Amino acid sequence: MIEIIIFAFGLIIGSFCNVVIYRLPLGKSIVTPGSQCRSCGGPVRPWDNIPVLSYLLLKRRCRSCNTPISPRYPVVEFIPGLLFLLLYLKYGLSLSFVIYALLVSTLLVVTLIDYDHKIIPNTITLPGIAIGLGLSILSILSISVLPITPLASLLGVLGGGAFFYLIALISRGGMGGGDIKLIAMIGAFLGWQGAFFTILSGALLGSVVGVSLMVLGKKGRKDKVPFGPFLSIGAILFMLWGNQLIHWYLNLLS
Repeated sequence: MIEIIIFAFGLIIGSFCNVVIYRLPLGKSIVTPGSQCRSCGGPVRPWDNIPVLSYLLLKRRCRSCNTPISPRYPVVEFIPGLLFLLLYLKYGLSLSFVIYALLVSTLLVVTLIDYDHKIIPNTITLPGIAIGLGLSILSILSISVLPITPLASLLGVLGGGAFFYLIALISRGGMGGGDIKLIAMIGAFLGWQGAFFTILSGALLGSVVGVSLMVLGKKGRKDKVPFGPFLSIGAILFMLWGNQLIHWYLNLLS
């Protein structure tokens, strides 16, 4: 039963992520008013707001105006459910599980805001840096929240942020300030090892996707592809399978 509860809770958090993704870039409150149809503005009734299930029962259309509902909404609801379940299987019911569950939800929000608007809000990354550093400091008080030391967290912030800042200077705008603060936030939670892994895996994923889009004629060489989503995916990979992937890579080199 615990797996089902965790998955269902992830679906609920995913539904809230949809609200944040839409409202935060527009400067709207993420608390009030309640959920509304983006086409007709009609309120979404509680029984029509059940994650994933309501989308299927309504046959993918708004009850009020019959406008088609984007399949992105149930997908965004489903992703945290799946990720929460995978995190639970790795960390169990621990404080690390709770913190990482909130972090992957935040990274999902960052991914889609960056994809939609080409921005990474400071209202997410700057508090995230402070929270990650603060949680790591609790280990000094023998309160195990994150499996990293305060020094590793600080090095993650400074190392990841400084590396991206250097790239931004060299490339003269090729790296945005949002990406710098995002990798610093990731480093605060995952330490310098997690930041390094995230940068490498994000760069690899970004290169593969970028080249594929150019081959397919979807993007030109001068077109920019948001990097935040690839950093977010790299960070999630580290939380779930970081050690295994590192050992696998080292074995390939040996």
